[in-house]
Amino acid sequence: MLRVRSTVAVLAVGLIAAGCAHRQEGAARLTAAKTAQTAGIGVNSYLWRASLDTLAFMPLLSADPWGGTIITDWYINPSHPNERLKATVYILDTRLRADGLNVTVFKQIKDASGQWTSAPVANQTEIDIENSILTRARQLRLSNISDKG
Repeated sequence: MLRVRSTVAVLAVGLIAAGCAHRQEGAARLTAAKTAQTAGIGVNSYLWRASLDTLAFMPLLSADPWGGTIITDWYINPSHPNERLKATVYILDTRLRADGLNVTVFKQIKDASGQWTSAPVANQTEIDIENSILTRARQLRLSNISDKG
């Protein structure tokens, strides 16, 4: 009876050790996969590149490829020197989808005293920029597919 208990105890210890080793291998694979994912940008690369391309005429203030945020500095169109615009792009998804993108535009106009004051922006302005980014992202994706094919 003692020999049976010893054998069962040895088997139990062996199974526990094997389970721990398997769990450690799984954890190591999971850590490696997470490291590989974070090595690239955290958002859809086509939307990211298209956003930068579309807003290239505006000075860039901040760009966070892991958080998916692009913030431009104020841009003054030479043909409208009393008006300036600023844009913020949020890329919300890793997939190339229309709802994975949000653009906010801010506008200021120079008043009579020379001070910049906030002014309303037409909703269509933000929609037009979003559509332009989405069109460019699709072009980039299609050109990437045709390069591989």
